Amino acid sequence: MSHDHDHDDHSHLGEMEARVRALETLLVEKGYVDPAALDAIVQTYETRIGPRNGARVVARAWVDEAYRQWLAADATAAIASLGYGGRQGEHMVAVFNTPQEHHMVVCTLCSCYPWPVLGLPPVWYKSAPYRSRAVSEPRAVLGEFGVSLPEATRIRVWDSTAEVRYLVVPMRPAGTDGWTEERLAAIVNRDSMIGTGLPQP
Repeated sequence: MSHDHDHDDHSHLGEMEARVRALETLLVEKGYVDPAALDAIVQTYETRIGPRNGARVVARAWVDEAYRQWLAADATAAIASLGYGGRQGEHMVAVFNTPQEHHMVVCTLCSCYPWPVLGLPPVWYKSAPYRSRAVSEPRAVLGEFGVSLPEATRIRVWDSTAEVRYLVVPMRPAGTDGWTEERLAAIVNRDSMIGTGLPQP
């Protein structure tokens, strides 16, 4: 993503995008921010950090039973073996959805989040309503995200901290037998690895 664009024409942007673009322009004009540095940061989050990394971890766990077991036993090492690690991903725990149990992640104190595999946390993850309601009424919160689970499915909520961060490994959708790891990774979205969504074939 390049920042070489017309900073004056914001007509095609949403309100938030226009505000961000205006702030970026101001910071660059005043010399506080180097456009090349901004491009490097954006490139890092687009290609080296973010949900696509977590999706690759999940897809590998779906196709490789030995890797799945390693991920369950030592998620930090298993994730690092694929090249994903670093700040905010030092102490990872993987939790696995089953028909009997659905996992959901929250940080009740702030917004602890596994950056190397999920990128930056979405705004709703940091919001007070999500942080409180995910614990007190998780099924209702899931419903608001469009996730409807059978009443018999237990919902377990995990509270991320500065010491431990969680990655939800969603269930592999039916009808994906024989799919390549790359094709499987493409259906794994960020919310499914937080537990507020499901993979979308």
